[in-house]
Amino acid sequence: MMREIDTDVCVVGGGPAGLVLALLMLRSGARVTVVECARAHQRVVRGEILQPGAMELLDALDVLAGARARGAHEHHRFLVIEGERVLLEADYRLLPAPYDHLLSVVRPHLLDELLARCRRSPGFRYLPGRRAGALLRREGRIAGVIAEGAPGRCAVRARVVVGADGRFSRIRRLAGIGAGRADAFAQDVLWCTLSAPPEEPPVRDVRVYRTGGGPVLVYGSWPNRIQLGWTLPHRRYGQIAALGIDHVKERLMRAVPRYATLIRDQLRTPADLGVLDVFSARAERWVADGLVLIGDAAHTHSPIGAQGINLAVQDAVVLHPLLARALAEGDTSAERLAEFERRRGPDIAAVMRMQTLQSRAILSQGAFTTRVRPRLARALRHTPLYRKILQRMAYGNPSIRIADAGVCGRI
Repeated sequence: MMREIDTDVCVVGGGPAGLVLALLMLRSGARVTVVECARAHQRVVRGEILQPGAMELLDALDVLAGARARGAHEHHRFLVIEGERVLLEADYRLLPAPYDHLLSVVRPHLLDELLARCRRSPGFRYLPGRRAGALLRREGRIAGVIAEGAPGRCAVRARVVVGADGRFSRIRRLAGIGAGRADAFAQDVLWCTLSAPPEEPPVRDVRVYRTGGGPVLVYGSWPNRIQLGWTLPHRRYGQIAALGIDHVKERLMRAVPRYATLIRDQLRTPADLGVLDVFSARAERWVADGLVLIGDAAHTHSPIGAQGINLAVQDAVVLHPLLARALAEGDTSAERLAEFERRRGPDIAAVMRMQTLQSRAILSQGAFTTRVRPRLARALRHTPLYRKILQRMAYGNPSIRIADAGVCGRI
């Protein structure tokens, strides 16, 4: 017999966007059910760098300190390096404290802290190990989901469904909404994780090493891990992998000789590597009657500039008062919910433009890139424009703030 659950908000996807929104809606008095396909927060997820904008919002939710205490690394600068030369530098120490750095937080640490906060509310239900098998509809509008999985099948009936289930969103597909994919970056990223010797000091910068074989991203991760992301032309990895794991290791060791010993000793099989298909996308629409998409389900980005969690958290914060008022007034139509895309859309477009410029800066070749641009960057550092650009990278839209639950209306 299928279990029946009645709720105000059904969030599909227990990542940063979904759980931040759940916590905010609970604070506004809504009943929230989260459907998450994973049984535990142990999936390998590479994106774990928090920008200052996300840190400030998570701090306001009393989540940041707990996530940090579980294990995190601060990073002071973002550097683009070729040989011994720094081509570009973003020095976060120039921002006002306490958010004058990047923060690498292991994804389970952040999600576990958010989940613990949500579970303090009696109106919260969490359904792990289940995926959305179908959308429920009533009188032409979306009215919930069928959640399927080993723990059991559930019909979650909701006043509104939120699709927060990532770049390959099943909710988006079930709703018949096109993904709007654009291969603007035409890249793949080959990821691997290395364990550094305990006595080695952690890397305090996020670095991109420009090499003849493609840029390699390197940053330190808790407790003593090093994340490597090797950028390759789209669908090129299959050709390289066909030459064997030793060939892949040799290419990586040449690209980042500082980590050659770790690469040689720790990468043993293709299973030690993962490939991320890099693309940008903006869903054809973010809403339907009874449905709203947020995070990667609505807009997908390149990992360049570490904007993923920043955008996810900000999406939830922007949607929260709009959704709370819509529920309070009994109107979750597409026309009403479309206010979210109208408000958030320009911010997303600005990030996509910024990432395109960053991609060109990292991938471009020639004398201007290697000789002229570093001198211009050093001169720019001493101008107000440098801090303005840095502020935009760190915060995105600085006006985004968490709404007081009292101004959202009674749900």
